[in-house]
Amino acid sequence: MPGHASQLLNLKPIMTKTTSFYRDWLSQPRADFLSGLVVGLALIPEAIGFSVVAGVPPEVGLYASVVIATIIAFTGGRVAMISAATASTAVLMGPIVHTHGLSYLLAATLLMGIFQIIAGLLQLGRLMRFVSQSVMTGFVNALAILIFMAQLPQLIGAPPSVFTLIALGLVVIYGFPYLTKAFPSPLMAVIVVTLVSYFMHLHVKHVSELGALPNGLPKFGIPHVPFSLTTLQIIAPVALAMAAVGLLETMLTAQILDDRTDTPSNKSRECVGQGIANIGSALFGGMGGCAMIGQSVINVTSGGRGRLSTLVSGVFLLVLLVLLHGLLAIVPVAALTAVMIMVSINTFSWRSIPNLRANPWPSSVVMVATVLTVVATGNLSKGVIVGVLLSGIFFAGKVSGLVRVRSTLSPDAQTRTYIVEGQVFFASASFLNDKVDFLEDVTRLIIDVSHAHFWDISAVGALDKIVLKAHRHDKQIDIIGLNEASETMVEKFAAYRNGAVTAGGH
Repeated sequence: MPGHASQLLNLKPIMTKTTSFYRDWLSQPRADFLSGLVVGLALIPEAIGFSVVAGVPPEVGLYASVVIATIIAFTGGRVAMISAATASTAVLMGPIVHTHGLSYLLAATLLMGIFQIIAGLLQLGRLMRFVSQSVMTGFVNALAILIFMAQLPQLIGAPPSVFTLIALGLVVIYGFPYLTKAFPSPLMAVIVVTLVSYFMHLHVKHVSELGALPNGLPKFGIPHVPFSLTTLQIIAPVALAMAAVGLLETMLTAQILDDRTDTPSNKSRECVGQGIANIGSALFGGMGGCAMIGQSVINVTSGGRGRLSTLVSGVFLLVLLVLLHGLLAIVPVAALTAVMIMVSINTFSWRSIPNLRANPWPSSVVMVATVLTVVATGNLSKGVIVGVLLSGIFFAGKVSGLVRVRSTLSPDAQTRTYIVEGQVFFASASFLNDKVDFLEDVTRLIIDVSHAHFWDISAVGALDKIVLKAHRHDKQIDIIGLNEASETMVEKFAAYRNGAVTAGGH
C-alpha cells in the first residue's frame, strides 16, 4: 500500500498537467476556432491603423499581430486574451522611427521584451491589486469611447451605402443569436456584408484600400543596429516606456477577462509571455504590442475560452495575408466597422452612468477623471495613473492595514467558517476572494466579518463575487457580523443581497 500511494503521488502532477492542457486547448475546440476567425479579421484594420500611428509600413503592424498572437497563445498566463500591435505602444514609437529608423524600433522592441520578462520574474503583476474598481470602470469606458472614435474616419463623409452596410452588420450581429448561437454573429456579419457589397457592386472602401497588404511570410532577422552603449542609450528609454505601458494595459485587460469569464489568470506568467512574444515580433520584423481589450472582448463574446482561440486568430490572420490575399482585399471596411462598434457598445459599462450619483463621490470622481484623461490624451496609461493617484489620495487616510483571513471547519465537515479581520478595500478585496475555497466538499460557507470593516465599493464587490460564486457552486452562504457602517455600504451598493447577509454578531 505505501508503494501504491507513492505511485499515485507521482502520477498526480502528470494528471494535473493533462487536465490543464485539456481545459486550455481542447475543452471547446469548435467555439474557440470560430471565435479565432472573428478576431483574426478584426485585427486587420487595427494593425494597419497602429502602423500608421507608429510611422512604419502596414506589414510591420500586421506581422507583429501574427507573431504576438501566435506566441502568446502558448506563453501567456490569461487564456482567451488577444495580444497584438496596439495603439498604446504605437504612440511611443513615432519619435524613434522618425529619428533613427525602423531598425532601432525593432531593437527597442526586443529590449522591451527583455524588460517585460524581468518584470514577470519579479512578479510585478501583483501591483494590479492597487488598481481600484473605479479606475477599472473608467479604463473600460474610456477604451470603449476610443474604439468608437477610431471608427469615425470611416463614417465622416461616407456615402449612404456605407451606413447601410454598417446597419446591416449590426442587425446581423445582434439578431443572428436569436436564430442560433452555434456560429459567432460577428463572423456571420462580416460574411453577409461582404457578399452584399460584392454582388451589388457597391462603391465602398475595402480592406485593400487601408494600406499595402503583405502577401508573404515574415522573415527572421536580427535588427541591424550597432551593438554599442550609444545604441543602448537611444533604445532603452523607449523600450522601458513601451514595456511599462504594454504591461499596464495587459494587466488591466487580464483582470477584466478574469471578471467576465469567472476564471483566474497568472499575471506573472503573462508578463513573461508578453516579453517572449515581443522579442519574437522584433525578430520577425514586427513592432511591439500587448493585450487588446477590444479584440479580447470580441473573442469571449464570440465564445472563445481557450488558448486555441488566440492561436487561431494569429494563424488565420497569416493565412489571410498569404493564401487568401485576394479574398481579404474585397472585405468592406464597413463590415469591420460594424464589428468594432459592437465591441464599443459591449465594452462600455452602461451601469456606471446611473451609478455616478449612487456611488460614493470619490469613486465617481476617480472614474470620470480616468475617462477624461484617457479621451483627452488618447493614452490609456496616463488615465490609469491619474485614477490610481486619486484613489490613493482618497483612501490613504482611511486604511491602516490589510485584511487577514483564517478559517475553521465544523465537526461534521459540512461547514467552513472564514473569519475576516482588518480593513477591506480595493487593495485587499481580491485577497479576500482568493482565500475562499469554493471547490471544497462542504455544503455551507460562513463569512464572519465581525472584526473587519468594508471601506469602498471594491470591498462590497468582493462580497458580491463570493455570494455569486457560492451560488454557482450550489453552496449555502451566510455573511455575518457586518458592523453598522459596513452594513450600510452593503445594503446600498451590493448587487446580491439576500437573507444570508446579516448584521451584528451570530
